[in-house]
Amino acid sequence: MRNWRFVLSKRWFGYLAFAVAFAIACVFLSNWQLSRRAEKVAEIDRVTGNYDATPVPLDDLIPTLTSYSEDDEWHPVTMTGVYEDELLVRNRPLNGKAGFEVLAPLRLDDGSVFVVDRGWVPAGNTTEDEMDVPTAPTGEVTVVARLKAAEPALPGGTSDEGVLASIQPTEVAKIVGGDVYSATYGLVVSESPAVAEMPVASVKPEPDEGPHLSYAFQWLVFAIIGFAGLGVAIRQEYRYRNAEDPAEQERAARRERKRAAKRTDSDEEDELIDAGAVRRG
Repeated sequence: MRNWRFVLSKRWFGYLAFAVAFAIACVFLSNWQLSRRAEKVAEIDRVTGNYDATPVPLDDLIPTLTSYSEDDEWHPVTMTGVYEDELLVRNRPLNGKAGFEVLAPLRLDDGSVFVVDRGWVPAGNTTEDEMDVPTAPTGEVTVVARLKAAEPALPGGTSDEGVLASIQPTEVAKIVGGDVYSATYGLVVSESPAVAEMPVASVKPEPDEGPHLSYAFQWLVFAIIGFAGLGVAIRQEYRYRNAEDPAEQERAARRERKRAAKRTDSDEEDELIDAGAVRRG
């Protein structure tokens, strides 16, 4: 053990502390990746359980203007009312094309407003006035829509033309007035009576957990590699410090004999070429 006492020096304790800190960081990042995966799995489960569920009245899932539960995301709800003038949400690309989401505030029988996203339209050549925005049904309409959480308000807010920066119902309320369901909005599924032309509808999300599980394992492997590297460094230091020790010299000779036994003719030829003893060609 006397030959190993060098590992008790401050320098090697410093290396050990670094390896431990690196391992802790790797474990933290691994757990973070696992939590990200858990979020993805929960999202996939919500889509699987809610997307094709039987529609229920809006009040069953959203009893107050500020109600919303993440567990109800994508669940279809039904409501009846009259559409207000349609609004646009800017910076909504689809398949590489610039465009807008079309919002239609639905005024319900009690006077409250529920924001319905009727779909996507491509941007015009220069201004919104040149865009072809399908007209929403007039008069009373029954809407089936899938619930989504309201988006956060973004800097810039609402333009002078009434174009929104995000799907934030409180911003819609500033334009149409009245009480608004502020925590959620709906992606349209159907309208009755229906119209001949609709914006491009949203599509069902593809189930994709992402690479989080493999990343989590990779961070754990990195932690192990850190300690393995420390072990290799200690072993190399030991060999350097004890190069004159007969027992270590014998071990070095055995290692060299093992390497020599594994050498092939090709290896020997490469060594001769590197030494300039044999010309290539």
